[in-house]
Amino acid sequence: MTRIRFQQSLDDLKEQLLVMAGLAEQAIQRATEAYRVRDLSICDLVSRSEIAINRLERDIDQAALDLLAMEQPMAIDLRFVLSVIKINADLERVGDAAKSISDRVRNMDQMAVVDLPVDIPRMASLAADMVRRSLQSFIEGDADTARTVLSMDDAVDAMNRAAYKALIKVMEEESHLAPQALNALMISRSLERVADHATNIAEDVIFWVQGADVRHHKSVTGGRDAQAGLKVDPATTA
Repeated sequence: MTRIRFQQSLDDLKEQLLVMAGLAEQAIQRATEAYRVRDLSICDLVSRSEIAINRLERDIDQAALDLLAMEQPMAIDLRFVLSVIKINADLERVGDAAKSISDRVRNMDQMAVVDLPVDIPRMASLAADMVRRSLQSFIEGDADTARTVLSMDDAVDAMNRAAYKALIKVMEEESHLAPQALNALMISRSLERVADHATNIAEDVIFWVQGADVRHHKSVTGGRDAQAGLKVDPATTA
C-alpha cells in the first residue's frame, strides 16, 4: 500500500467514525426528548439507531485492525488508529446509554407525570455538550478543546450525586412516587455514563495529538511531537 493509499485509508476510517459519532449524539438527543415529552415513537427511533451503531462499531474495528496488521503504523499514525478503536467503543456505549434511557421512558409510559427534584434535560444538555466538544476536538485534532471536556465532567458527576440523594429521599418519603423516582435515577446514571464516555474520548484525542496519557486527569507531559496547545491537521496524521 502506497503512502497516499494509506493516508486515504486513515481518512476513510475517520469518516466512518464521524458517521457513528453523529448517530450516537443523535440517539442521546432523541432519548432525552422522549423523556421530556413521553413519546414512545421517539424511543423506537433510538432502538433502530442502536442497531446501526452496533453495525458500525464492528466495521470500524475491523478496518482499524486491518490497518494495524497490514501497515504496522508508527508514532502519530499508530496513536491515531489506537485512539479510533477506543473512541469507537465509547461511542457504542453512548448508544447503549441512549437505549437505556429510552427503555426507562417506556417503563414510565403508564405512570403519572410528576415533578421530581432532578433536572434531567439540563443534565442531558451538559452531557451532550461534552460529547459534541470531544468530537469537535477529534475532528480538529485540538488537544485544548479536549481538555475543556475533562473540566466539565465534575459538574455532571455532582448533578448525578445530587439527583441520587434527592430521588432516594423521594422514594423513602413518598413511596407512591417510587417507580417514577427509580426510573429518573437510572436515567441520571445513564447520563453520567455518557459524560464519562465523552471524557474518555477527549483523553484519547489528547493521547493521539500529544502522546500524553491523561487518564484519571493526571498531569502528564506530552511526547516528543507534542507542544502546548498543539493542533494536528486531521488530513495529515503522518
